[in-house]
Amino acid sequence: MKIYKFGGASVRTAEGVRNLCRIVSEEKEPIFIVISAMGKTTNALEEVLDHCIHGRSSDALNRASEIIAYHEQIINDLFGQAKKNENLNRTNAPIFHTDEQSHPHTERNATFLARPALETLYSRLSACITSIKPDDDFDRAYDMLVSFGELISTTIVSNFLEAQGIDNRWIDMRACLITDDRFREATVDLDASGIRLKTVTAGHPVHVFIGQGFIGGTLSGEPTTLGREGSDYTAAIVGNLLDAERVTIWKDVDGILNADPRRFDDAVLIPELTYLDAIELAYSGAQIIHPKTIKPLQNKNIPLYVRPFGDSSKPGSVIRNTISKAINVPVRILKSNQILITIRPKDFSFVLEERLADIFYVFHYHRVKINLIQSSAVSLSLSVDNSRLLGKAVEILRNDFRVAYNDHMELLTIRGYDANSYARYAKADGIFLVQRTRRTLRILRRSSPDESR
Repeated sequence: MKIYKFGGASVRTAEGVRNLCRIVSEEKEPIFIVISAMGKTTNALEEVLDHCIHGRSSDALNRASEIIAYHEQIINDLFGQAKKNENLNRTNAPIFHTDEQSHPHTERNATFLARPALETLYSRLSACITSIKPDDDFDRAYDMLVSFGELISTTIVSNFLEAQGIDNRWIDMRACLITDDRFREATVDLDASGIRLKTVTAGHPVHVFIGQGFIGGTLSGEPTTLGREGSDYTAAIVGNLLDAERVTIWKDVDGILNADPRRFDDAVLIPELTYLDAIELAYSGAQIIHPKTIKPLQNKNIPLYVRPFGDSSKPGSVIRNTISKAINVPVRILKSNQILITIRPKDFSFVLEERLADIFYVFHYHRVKINLIQSSAVSLSLSVDNSRLLGKAVEILRNDFRVAYNDHMELLTIRGYDANSYARYAKADGIFLVQRTRRTLRILRRSSPDESR
């Protein structure tokens, strides 16, 4: 079994879906495809949720109509060219029947085969929007609403593959990846999920399976999500549970580069990385893979390939246990939208380290990710993500501490830095904080005019 993951950028257009079809058609062995929401659909659904929680139901429904129109355009582009195949009339019902996917498709033609199921999805999306109230639990509402993106995208892709003669099985990952109820950052129950996933794939006559990235479900049936950009993690979990020979993530770059080519014009390809390298890069903010992706693969020594979606003939990069040549270039990772928080006691009757556990608990409780720490006896400086609940965390901390912060910051991490990169980046203007070890240089700097409070 191979696992292929296609992100939103890969399926954002009809041509992207056709390219996915070309890649999948070359595989003769069993393959499990993990697909994200199309394009920026997740962002758009987050906008819908924002309207909902602020009581703007009309704006929410209007934005949802735009999302539906976007998908309908892709459908029109795809199925206007799909070829009719009279010889194939296999029922393509999902393994786990849900309300959204309760219509088996008994006839295949050049029209969109999943129209009844898709109309039901649209209807349930609308009902979900109107049901969300301003005082509802935000995280639970988020997972209920945003999961529609993956359900719609996989329905479209599955049926396009069918129309192109590629038999496949649509699988509802909400019924296969069993999680706890920590909404927006759910933890997967590997034992329970493994039983379900193996049951729906083992011995099935088709060799292509299609599941949603990013989403799972509780035992009671509530949808959950695995964390933003969590489709990579889904692919790793599926690879682990199905004992895959490899996992491949298809990206819009040539592989893993030593810097984001959109921000650095001298980025080069890194052909091989160890699991440890990849974990360090992901933790530092590298966009190429989700931070949780590596552990499920490392546990079973499954290699992870990152390959260019635009040119499948290129080898890309591979992450595995051992490599033939160590990384020999500095790797630069720029993490934007950072806040520098400085915490001090209101008096000097105690040293700050005596209260560190209390401080970190506040950040943990409010799901604020800490990316850099620097402390002294009476001050603590932190670089954190500018998240939705950060303001509440700061408000609580100000009950016991003096708290100041600077926004419009970015954190640059350079692994394997050399004298040239140190001189170029660590001595530039606008720097607030520098940390260095033998291998890693971290620089917190202003990304635009900042404002202290």
